[in-house]
Amino acid sequence: MIKYNLKCDNNHEFESWFSDSDEFNKLDKKKLLECIYCSSNKIKKSIMAPMVSGTKLNKESFNILDRKLLDEKKELIKLRKHIEKNFEFVGNKLSEKVRAIYYDKESKKSIYGTATKEERQELADEGIDLLSIPWVSKDN
Repeated sequence: MIKYNLKCDNNHEFESWFSDSDEFNKLDKKKLLECIYCSSNKIKKSIMAPMVSGTKLNKESFNILDRKLLDEKKELIKLRKHIEKNFEFVGNKLSEKVRAIYYDKESKKSIYGTATKEERQELADEGIDLLSIPWVSKDN
């Protein structure tokens, strides 16, 4: 397994694991890689620090990482609760509902839901921007 730091054409950075170094190239060539923030499929490997075998992280380092991950998760859960409270859930009808709002110009409705990669691309082609948010489980 190998971990790469990745960057999309919108300068979003994220990490992903691959079974070997060729897997990234294969997936990238087939346009199967996608930014976790904006769904762009124009992904490049960015500079990364290699992990040297035998390097030991002390318990304090793991505690810091755990706290950072928990803090990030708490922020994503807060964001999810805000969206659920203040936006209307439209399920998989997002693309048709967002078009209706976009072209109406009078409507100021806030909605959320799900869209396929193809639907997101069609909306982007029409000039309609969507924001993809990691939907963190409140239970886990």
